Amino acid sequence: MPRGDKSSYTDKQKRQAEHIEESEKKEGRGAKAAERIAWASVNKQDGGGKKKTTRKAAKKKSTTRKTAKKATRKSAKKATKKAAKKSTGKVAKKKTAKKSTRKTVAKKSTGKRTAKKTTKKAAAKK
Repeated sequence: MPRGDKSSYTDKQKRQAEHIEESEKKEGRGAKAAERIAWASVNKQDGGGKKKTTRKAAKKKSTTRKTAKKATRKSAKKATKKAAKKSTGKVAKKKTAKKSTRKTVAKKSTGKRTAKKTTKKAAAKK
């Protein structure tokens, strides 16, 4: 489609552009400037040409969008499941590590106490 082609615009959009162009000419604008302003106004209002596409093309677009949405949903679900598994595994590892360090710290501290007691007793005997 060459630049400036108006075939994708509906009849209503074309009528709107004509009315806008006429009002711009009445205000003293040139023919080219009035036409440019008219089509720019129609584009701004409607976002471009609004003629409907054929049904086959519309169906293909919608099915590809649906499959893309499904694929993204599936990948998002997988990602959340993986993240949940990782986080639960890390939490369990941290808990067991904390317990083991507590036990070793407790053993060491009790060992030091008994060593101090025995040295005190030995010193007292002497």
